[in-house]
Amino acid sequence: MGRHSLPDARRAGSADPRIRARRRNTALATALVLTVVGGTAAAIHGGLFSLASSCEDDVVHIEVAASPDIAPALRAVAEDAREKNVTSDGRCLDVGVTARESYEVAASLGKGEKSGVQVWVPDSDAWVERVTGTSSATQVTSLGNVASSPVGVAVVPSAAKALGWPDKTYTWTELAGDTPRAEKLRLGAVDPARSSTGLLALARISAATAGLKDGDVRAAALAKTLSHRTSGSDTELLDTLPHDGSDNGRSSADGNQALILSEQAAFAHNSAQDGAQDLDMFYPKDGSPLLDYPYTLVDEPALSTDEGRAALRFMTLLGEAAPRQFLRVFGFRTDAESPAATLVAQAGGRPPQPYARVLADSTSKGALQEALGMWTITVESARITTVVDASSSMGVTLPDDGRSRMDVTKESLLQALATFTAEDEIGLWTFSTKLDGDKDYRVLVPTERLGESEKKGGQRAKLAAAFKSLKPVPHGETGLYDTTLAAYKAAVASYTKGRFNALVVLTDGVNRDPGSISRSELITELQKLADPERPVPLIAIAVGPDSDRQEVDEIARATGGSGQRVNEPSQIHAAMLKAITAAGAGSPY
Repeated sequence: MGRHSLPDARRAGSADPRIRARRRNTALATALVLTVVGGTAAAIHGGLFSLASSCEDDVVHIEVAASPDIAPALRAVAEDAREKNVTSDGRCLDVGVTARESYEVAASLGKGEKSGVQVWVPDSDAWVERVTGTSSATQVTSLGNVASSPVGVAVVPSAAKALGWPDKTYTWTELAGDTPRAEKLRLGAVDPARSSTGLLALARISAATAGLKDGDVRAAALAKTLSHRTSGSDTELLDTLPHDGSDNGRSSADGNQALILSEQAAFAHNSAQDGAQDLDMFYPKDGSPLLDYPYTLVDEPALSTDEGRAALRFMTLLGEAAPRQFLRVFGFRTDAESPAATLVAQAGGRPPQPYARVLADSTSKGALQEALGMWTITVESARITTVVDASSSMGVTLPDDGRSRMDVTKESLLQALATFTAEDEIGLWTFSTKLDGDKDYRVLVPTERLGESEKKGGQRAKLAAAFKSLKPVPHGETGLYDTTLAAYKAAVASYTKGRFNALVVLTDGVNRDPGSISRSELITELQKLADPERPVPLIAIAVGPDSDRQEVDEIARATGGSGQRVNEPSQIHAAMLKAITAAGAGSPY
């Protein structure tokens, strides 16, 4: 990978007033260049552009919704295009850019709502995947990426010095507190449910602990610690830093000393003339995930020919030399592995920090879903009752495995149990047909708080033992409908405010109890019980080739939940976290 040699002297923005003065002069010079090339600063940041006189009568207009961090750079490019009368099919290109949070646009498009824009540039492909994974969503088509910015940990100077910056390097888990030197570092982040920066970092922390003993528990513990210092946006997060030159976070020992930030956000902070002290940047030695700013067409079939071609023209324009310089001036990388030395320095980076060690394919979609699911249940604390199919078909041996569906299901449930904290409330039911007199179900472990203790008699130990003891019932059938209704009634009746309440039902087949209520009767009853003010989503997971995803999804959606299908039981844990994420966000996949 390419590396650049940066000045050995402390970068611009140190406590030395002469260096800060030089930086201010540089910033002023940059502002003057932008004014000449791209129009006035007010036009760039306000998005109020007037058309050149030669284009007033023949323009093609498109609207772009962009992540707030990249919106100013795109506005500068759009204004420069107007000034130079850049055309699309002979008509002058007129691009309006509106800053909109990526999670808000993703939620709107995921519901199939009209956006009023032709192009969307979120900060990460993760949001595009969130939309494309929703059946009712507005169509979005990704055409490529226009910029990038790695995610790292920005630290106030005194804390950075104590950690050995810039010579000392750390992994993600160490920076998050899994090391004696960093355990007292007050680290803040933006809520991963709203922020790609927070989510990518969380996924890297989870991945780093995956191969360790009790890795799931350690990841959940780190997430829980991080959750106490989350903010709603980058602006709110940066506001937790000191404002008076101290390192105590807003002059308080409770403030943040370090923030999970993109390089661009650190660059913007260090470039601002607001009197705040600059930040030093740690680039994790196990690699920095990238914000990758995908350029997407919104509802492409509905675009006119002129709109579609204009959108493509703006995309190609962003790949040209002069517009790419605008992106770099605003702190974005146009070559992820070979950033400009001045960009890295202004963001707070300095050798030997591994600023070129980036993860182009930062993490898989599945890993992001699992990380967000883990975050949801960790932050909110959960009250979840799990209901497991024990019909005879659960004893079927899996092809090329040698284990039964039930064996692998138990392993997956034990894996899931490890991700829950002491504050979570978990219970277990099992079902087949006539397990308890005329009842198709039996309560094995009532839903209660796990607690700290794992000794015999504790809730976690009871659940682990109950999971291990699950066995298919010989000749047992699938009493799905009556069991689901009874379990949902119990979950609603025991609803606990301030927690993520849910019912999880695992089944490998369709209802085979001739004496039970019908599917339509079940759905009607569930709809009556479901209360938006006291939500208890049903998460139904169809396991194996004999299961019916459509059926479980229809049943689950009656409660605001969702149905998932997995081809084999080993996928249950990931499916649970995906469904929990969707239910927690209020927009099922």
